[in-house]
Amino acid sequence: MGAMRDVDGPVHTPEPVVYDAELRARIAANLAGHERRAIEVGERRHAAVGVVLVDSTVGEDRVDPYEPEPGSMDKIPGGAGGLDGRMLDVSGGAAFLLCRRAARLNSHSAQWALPGGRLDPGEDAIDAARRELDEELGMPLGADAVVGLLDDYESRSGYVITPVVLWAGGRGDLRPHADEVRAAYRVGLHQLLREDSPRFVDIPESDRPVVQLPLGHDLIHAPTAAVLVQFRWLGLEGRADSVQGFEQPVFAWK
Repeated sequence: MGAMRDVDGPVHTPEPVVYDAELRARIAANLAGHERRAIEVGERRHAAVGVVLVDSTVGEDRVDPYEPEPGSMDKIPGGAGGLDGRMLDVSGGAAFLLCRRAARLNSHSAQWALPGGRLDPGEDAIDAARRELDEELGMPLGADAVVGLLDDYESRSGYVITPVVLWAGGRGDLRPHADEVRAAYRVGLHQLLREDSPRFVDIPESDRPVVQLPLGHDLIHAPTAAVLVQFRWLGLEGRADSVQGFEQPVFAWK
């Protein structure tokens, strides 16, 4: 696992990753060669999220449409380390789509999330991820966009989450549904490869490490951070380590 470091110091961010057929083929091969770790849903609820891969342009995200609330970073385990909660300077090259949930939602409002949600009756995870992507961001993708699946992750709120990797084939036209998504971001894959990423902190409420993923000027936590760390390790690097033991911060347990 990655170690904690002083995020106040200079952080080297790698160059953007080229969005091309070679990247898709590499990710697809890494996922296909992995024995996926599934979790029995049982009495829990089943949800799917999309790791949606798009192209992006450096500098298209100089203004964050979301204004962090004062003190919103104070509850982060281990401290914010000088980060202010803004998603700035993250675009460029191959990217994934990240959503800031609408503040009006009943649960986990204003938190970070990948597009996705609960499976409808008769759906599988792939169908649900594609449907939710269209409903939340107005981006319909066909079955040919599916690259593969990552390991399931069980959330503290009682969900078994199945991540589906999707290839949009370009920038994609984002039309966020205001009732569900406050803002949507194209976050370059190079952000996942930062030298300060991922971070892990201990909390007294659990014997599992809380995973933190620095993106821009913010820190993302599990379950989203766990999914994205595995995408980096497995999809980009071919590393099969499990992320199922990564903890969420207490504020995300409900």
